[in-house]
Formats: sequence, structure tokens, C-alpha cells
Amino acid sequence: MSGSIAARYADWIVSNARLVVVLVLLCTAVVAVGAAIGENEEGEIGQFETDSEETAALEYVDERYETDDRIVTQVVVRDEGSDVLTRDSLLESLRLQQEFREDAERNATLAEEGFVGLENVVATGAVFEDRAAASEGQGPPDTSQPTLEEQITALEDRSDEEVESLLADVLDPDAETRGGDPYEFLPSSYEPGSTSAESRITFVFQEGSDRISDASNDGSEADETAADETTPDGATTDETAEQAAHDAQVELETLFDQRFDDGFVFGQGISDEASSSAVGDSFAIITPVALVLVLFVLGVTYRDVVDVLLGLTGIAVVMAWLGGLLGWLEIPTSQLLIAVPFLLIGLSIDYSLHVVMRYREARNGTLEAAGSGGGNAGVTADGGSEPGIRRGMILAVSGVVLALAAATFSTGVGFLSNVVSPLPAIQNFAILSAGGIFATFVAFGLFVPALKVEVDGLLENRFGRNRAKPAFGSTPGPVNRALSSGVTLAKRAPLAVVLVAFLVAGGGVYGATGIDTEFNRADFLPQDAPEWTKSLPGPLAAGTYTIAEDVEYLGENFQQRGDGGRAQVLIRGDGSETDDGTAITDPSLLEAIQDARTGVDPNGTVVVRSDGTAALEGPLSTIRAVADDNDTLATALEERDTDGDGVPDEDLAGLYDLLFEADAEAAGTVLERTDDGAYESARLVVSVRGDESAQVVADDTRALATAVEDGTADRGGSVTAVATGGPVTTAVIQDALLETLVQAFAVTLVVIFVFLTVLYWVRYRTLSLGLVTLAPVVAALAWLLGAMALLDIPFNSETAVITSLAIGLGVDYSIHLGERFLAERRERPTLEAALSATVTGTGGALLGSAATTAAGFGVLALALAPPLQRFGLVTGLAIVFAFVACLTVLPSLFVVRERVLERLGRSNV
Repeated sequence: MSGSIAARYADWIVSNARLVVVLVLLCTAVVAVGAAIGENEEGEIGQFETDSEETAALEYVDERYETDDRIVTQVVVRDEGSDVLTRDSLLESLRLQQEFREDAERNATLAEEGFVGLENVVATGAVFEDRAAASEGQGPPDTSQPTLEEQITALEDRSDEEVESLLADVLDPDAETRGGDPYEFLPSSYEPGSTSAESRITFVFQEGSDRISDASNDGSEADETAADETTPDGATTDETAEQAAHDAQVELETLFDQRFDDGFVFGQGISDEASSSAVGDSFAIITPVALVLVLFVLGVTYRDVVDVLLGLTGIAVVMAWLGGLLGWLEIPTSQLLIAVPFLLIGLSIDYSLHVVMRYREARNGTLEAAGSGGGNAGVTADGGSEPGIRRGMILAVSGVVLALAAATFSTGVGFLSNVVSPLPAIQNFAILSAGGIFATFVAFGLFVPALKVEVDGLLENRFGRNRAKPAFGSTPGPVNRALSSGVTLAKRAPLAVVLVAFLVAGGGVYGATGIDTEFNRADFLPQDAPEWTKSLPGPLAAGTYTIAEDVEYLGENFQQRGDGGRAQVLIRGDGSETDDGTAITDPSLLEAIQDARTGVDPNGTVVVRSDGTAALEGPLSTIRAVADDNDTLATALEERDTDGDGVPDEDLAGLYDLLFEADAEAAGTVLERTDDGAYESARLVVSVRGDESAQVVADDTRALATAVEDGTADRGGSVTAVATGGPVTTAVIQDALLETLVQAFAVTLVVIFVFLTVLYWVRYRTLSLGLVTLAPVVAALAWLLGAMALLDIPFNSETAVITSLAIGLGVDYSIHLGERFLAERRERPTLEAALSATVTGTGGALLGSAATTAAGFGVLALALAPPLQRFGLVTGLAIVFAFVACLTVLPSLFVVRERVLERLGRSNV
């Protein structure tokens, strides 16, 4: 867009101001209708498939094995310094189970196992003791599973001493117990054989299928196709069932708090509830603070209520477009989209300040005197009734619209580059951001200039108020002096400024090589609020959040259940020419697994039981568990253990056959048997710490898999062992996702560089300006990465998306300053005069924009939700670094470039 085209564009807007206002409002109304008629569902980050051996192994397991898809809730009873294995404590847990089951809807969410805890093991032992005594001399006792009422009665009928004696029998390391392994309910610090402990855990198994809906429907017949049906609100019955299970978890937490003074309940429903509540509390605290800060900065910058209100009106138009696009495009809402309104508000303030401050310069004669901003071509005379308003706005818009358009394109490309991401939520983020950025140009490149012409005309002509105001930073004062410091440095030592800036950038890049790229689910759990936030009045008061501490306690003390607390190892033959298909039945495999169990790092992420072995389920542990209740299998196991080490060392195929005969379901969770009876693979389920990063868990699980491979090979066998499961595939996906985002960064920088190079070549016939304009953006990005390394902020898929703001806003700042400098350089007699006019003119708008958006984003660091904290901190730093680089590095680069061109005897522009 040449200067004359820009002037004609500005002239058209001013000459048709009322029409422009009406048209934009009509378009806004049409777009905004989408917010009302569109159907927006709450979405997640999405699924991302990678071609890796880990994900392929997980698909293999899901197809061939009986996997546990139940929802698991964990109830921890804790009393530090005391004992939770007393009769009263165990009874209280049983009564908690009874109270939970009294509600039909809650009870319907439970799987067949329901509650499984040490209280159930001890009470079951008590029931069997009573049955044995009652049937003495009358035949064999009843061996059916005791009801919960029977368990409660059995413990109530016993004294404290009798319960402790029973507990000692149950916890005897050499004893056989009914109802489960008692040690899995005790912390890792528990001393085997002791009858006291500071904490214990109970697992609550819930159905993750439509069985919940069927079971709670007054006993009506289940519909086999229910999983594919939808409820009136559009949710599938599986989703409804899962939500019912999560709701039951929240209710269980309430019941627990009423009975126990210390401890907690943890489950996905409770985690979601806490995260949602923390986000609400965060915005309740942050919104008024941010509003006060933003309005204060805008008030200082504009020093005019009308201009502040005009800017807010433009922001309202942008937000209306954003809501409409969200509806028309049917984009599901997600936490990631929280960033978009903040981005657009920041960009809106920036655009508004540039338009208004350039208009103020024009009204004061600065632009006309210098002849900048596209010159006077196409400018029409103002009518006598509105002196200066129309002419000033034409000069302002014609001078700034090219920069706004270029910034809109480059910033839009910066965010739209994320559309290459394989995750739907990030694709939606990219599309919505790009659409919102275009809406920002419509609002402040069309609507606000036209509206301001009409409003200023009304105020001056009808009310006699002079609307000519000085631009922020253009008059003598501390702001002007601060802005001019960059010019002073550029005049005196431009090369030194550039060298220092890029030396620091080099340090940032070096620091970034050691930045944490791990992804930890625990990092997304809300932190407890500072005490002062809890004393705020009414709805502003923050709640208490201990869920992050609870997850850490679980990871440090207990063997967890559920997808996040379990990894897997898939074991198969190596597929070589010497592989005869008997690798899984080779005794060397079980011996290698047993050695690997005892060789894990006790300080790693693989959970270690009190006996020093890794907490994992595999063929050997399953055989032993089933053999406890099956004499035939127990005898076969003993016969095949020729050396007495507890590991069978001959005829494993026959032993596995007996296992399938005894309990096919249990066998099918750890062994794959074909229709002809051959054994194709084995599976290990490894308990891991759910509060550790996915990458560290993956590394430790891979180490365990390697130990199995190497141990088998050392004994003459040959297998391949692949680490897989939830945490492992999460690590693989996050690493692959981060790689795609980094690639998007590179694509963004290349596209913007090409765009700026072409733009400046068309306008000024120079190829160097594109690189000069982009250089401060690259420097600011490097500074940001270095700061993240110093502050120990990970560079993962979450923060990688956030740092794209550094590119978008940095390019915006550089384009505005660069365009203004080039316009001033053509009209000013010296380089110093052009730099001073540029920085004190456009620099004031940049300062106001940076201060406002940095304040708005920065207050998010006060949030209780860690993702919001990181978003606020990283974005605030990105804005500050982009502004500093623009006001210091870019002027120095202009000086260096001009001096180099002078030596080469070429034109300066």
C-alpha cells in the first residue's frame, strides 16, 4: 500500500465516517450472532498420534490384553505422629463406605470391587474368624465374600486388643490373607509386621462406562447400545457416566472431611473441580486488579476520558467478533483459549494508542510540519465547522494504516503458524487468534478512527470542547527523557548497543539449551492461595487448595492406581531368524523380570515396595496371586521351581496353561495367548509416581525394560521389551508436540522475514530493512528463553504456545517504529532528528501499549492456577523484552545500517 493509497483510504474513512461506523456495527452484530446460535462444547487439548514404538506398543496392548479401564479414586487417611490402624479408625473408614453406598446414584458408579482398603482386609479376616467359630463341628465354614455390614459388625464386636491381634496376623509377612495384599494399602515407610502406621490408602474402583446409567435406572434392563447414544444435552452416555463418577468423587470428599481430621481424597473429578474453582478464584482476584491497573495506565497515557472510552468501545467490538467467531466456527472451549482475549485486548490497546497518538500529533501540527505519515496527497480541506479534526485524522490514518496492516499480517501469521500443530486445541487457538487479530484491525483501522471523527466533531462544534491534545511522550518531561535515552545510546555507541544486545541474546540461547522441556501433570494443579486472599470480602475470598501437596504425598508414600500412576512394558520375541516363538515361555524371562524388580533405583519414579522390589504386576506376580486361592496352580508352581528361589525354571508353557484354566481374566492381563495355545507376548504393569514428569517416568520405565532385555540375553534368551503406557506415551507426545511448535516458530520467522523484505523492497527498494526490523524480535525472543531458564520455567508445549506472543507483539512494535522512522527520515534533515521524532512520537504509543498489556498480563502471576501464572509471567516478560529491544536495539541498528550504506555510497532509505 503506497502513501497515496494510504491517503485515499484515510480520506474515504473520514469522508464516510458515519457510514463506516454503521457498517462496522452491522457486521459486528452479524458476527456476534454466532455467540448465541453456535454450540460450543468444552473441549480438551485433543489427541495427537505419533509414529513411535511406544505408541505402537500401547495400541498392541489395547488390542490384545484385558486392560483395566476403571476409574480409580484414592482415599488417604493420615495422622502424622499417631496411628491410623486402630479399631476406631478402621471402623470409621468402613462406615464412610457404608454412607457413600447409601445413595443409589453414588453406589451405581462403583465397579464390582468398589472400596478396597486395609479396613476391608482386616474386617474380612474378622468375619472369617467368626464363621469358622460358628461352624465348628458343623461342616466347612462359609467362604463367600462378606458384605460390608458383616465387616462392620465383626469389628464392632471386637475390642481394641482383639482388633490389634487380628491386625498383627493380617500384617504378618508370612501370613496368607483374604481380601488383597495388605501392604499395598500402607506407605512405603511402613515397617513389615508393625501394627501401627501414620497413614493408609483405600482404592475406590468406579465404572468408566454406561453401566453407571443403567445401574441407576431403577433396575431397568441395560441397553447394549447405550454407549453410542446421546443424552438430551448432546453428551454420550459414556461421558455422562464418567461425569457421574467424578461427581461421586466430589461427594466422597465431602463425606470424608466430615469423618476425618487429616487426610484427603484424590481423583480426576476432584482435580477437575479444584482446577475449575482455582481459575474462578483467580479471575475473581485478578480481574479488579487488572482493570484498575489497565485503566490507570490508560488514564495516564491518554489523559482524556473520551479517548479511554473510545478505546474500550473498540475493544468491545473485538470481543464481540471473538465470541461470534467462536460460535460460527463451533470451536470447543479449552483452557488454552483463555490466552486469546488477553492477546486481543493487548493488541487492541496497542492499535488504539497508535491511531490516537498519531491523530494528536497531526492536530498539533507535528505531522504536517514534517510532512510525514504519507504526505498530504489526497488530503481534503476541513469544513469550517470542524477545524482540524478531519485533516488530522486523515494524516493520522494515512501515516499509521500501513504499519497496522503489516503488523496485522505478521502477527496473524505468527499465531496462524500454530495451525500446523497436530493437536486440535492448538489449531483452534491459531485460527481464533488470527480471526481476532483481523477483527482488531477492523475495529481500530476502520471503526475507531471514524467514530473518533464523529465524537470529536460533536464535542468541539456543539459543546465547544477543544479536542486537540498532546501525544504521550512528545512533550518535555520524564517520559520524553526516558524514551530519548535509546536515541542517545544509538547516537553515541550504536555498535556497542547491538553487540551487547546480541551477546545477551547468545547467553539466552545458551541458557535455553539447558532449559527444562519436561511435561508434568502435577504442574497444572492449583496452588494454595496466599493468606491475604482468603481474608478478602465475600466472593473475592479464595478457597484453600491442597491438591498439589496431596499428589506429592501420594507419589512419595503410596503405590498409585489409575493411568497416570502406571506405566507398562510390552515383552515380545525379538523377531530374529533364531526366534522360535518360545521367548515368552523361556525361564530366562521370568528370572530377568525378577532381577529387574530388585534392581530399580529406590530414589527413582518407579514405586518400590517395603521389601525393596519394584511395584509391578507381571506373569510371575499373577501366578503367585492366583495360586494363593488355587491349590492345583500352587502345586504346579512349586514343582517347576527346581532351585527353590521362588521363580519357576521349567515348563512355563504348561504353567501358563494352568494359570489360564484357573483365572483366564487375570492371566489375560499379563499374557497374550493365541488361539492355538502359543504365547506371543507378556506385559508388565509398573507403578510409578504420578507427581513426576512424564519424561522422567518414561526414562525410568525404559531403564526397567532394558534391564529385562539385557537380563534375558545374559541367560541365553532373546526378547524385546518396549516401555509404554500413559506416562510414557505422554512423554513421547509432548516431545513430538514441542518439536512441531519449534518448527512453527521457524516457519513464522521465515514467513515474516520474507514478508518484510518484500514489503520494504516494494516501498523503498532495499533488501536490508526486513532483516533490521526482525533482528530486535529475535533478540527479544532469545532474552525470553534465557529468562525462562533462569526462572526455571519449562519450555514445553504449553509455554511454547505462550512464547509465540513474543514474536507477534515484537514484530508489531518493530513495524510501527520502523515505518515511523522511514517516514521521518525522508523529511528530516539529519539522522538524529529523524530518530528523535520517531522515538518521542511512536515511542510514546509503544510505551503506553507495553505498560498496559504488561500490567494486564502480569497480574496473572497472582493466579492460583499454575498455567495462568506461567501465562502471565512469560507473556509479561515477552512484552517487556519486545519493548526494550524495539526502543534500544532497533534505533542502533538503523544508525549502523545508515553508516554502512554511507560508506558503500548507497541511499539511506
